[in-house]
Amino acid sequence: MAAPTTGLISVFSTPQELGASLAQLVAQRAACCLEGARARFALGVSGGSLVPMLARDLPAAATAAAAPTSLARWTLGFCDERLVPFEHAESTYGLYRTHLLSKLPIPESQVLAIDPQLPVEAAADDYAKKLKQAFPGEAVPVFDLLILGVGPDGHTCSLFPGHPLLQEQEMIVAPISDSPKPPPQRVTLTLPVLNAARTVVFVATGEGKAAVLKRILEDSEANPLPAALVRPHTGQLHWFLDEAAARLLTVPVEKHSAL
Repeated sequence: MAAPTTGLISVFSTPQELGASLAQLVAQRAACCLEGARARFALGVSGGSLVPMLARDLPAAATAAAAPTSLARWTLGFCDERLVPFEHAESTYGLYRTHLLSKLPIPESQVLAIDPQLPVEAAADDYAKKLKQAFPGEAVPVFDLLILGVGPDGHTCSLFPGHPLLQEQEMIVAPISDSPKPPPQRVTLTLPVLNAARTVVFVATGEGKAAVLKRILEDSEANPLPAALVRPHTGQLHWFLDEAAARLLTVPVEKHSAL
């Protein structure tokens, strides 16, 4: 049985405090990466409740931490995507384009999105080619920071419990046509990409996540849930939770509260 690898667990009083701290973390990592030898920052984001959270706090945090021109050296990718038009309410890219990118002007050429007009297998291949172009010389793209969510069933990205994609080791991007959560056709990063990242942050809020977080962070299971399989090989693993999501945990956590 796999023993849990918890990483650093930070617990915040409210989702609003969590969101502000998450934005500060993104801005700090970006500034650090832009000052480094590579002089670029590669960020991968998930959708759902993360969209309004990042849209609310990240633009101000990012511009306060560095010159606006530094955004020209950001690369933004998506950890998974639904195969729907960008105008559709389920489009992760479409939501970020409307709510975040209008306030955080990353060059369009450095925002890596799927082509939703392609069949799902071709869309996955196309997205993988875009990643390889954006990460030259890397067999597996190494993101500086990935921000992931976790579902009540323990899924992350579009990697679902018991699904064959959990065994995928060759593809960096995979198509899925039988998602148990609608819409059924999606494109997702695979575990090799998630585990190659320099930093991974899971974000979870609300009582509805409490039971699954206890399983992921405290239980040793013969068949770990997808989120429990995210263990960066050389990178850092963080959990940003609110008090409601963390209420069943007994492992050590770092509590944060507003001053």
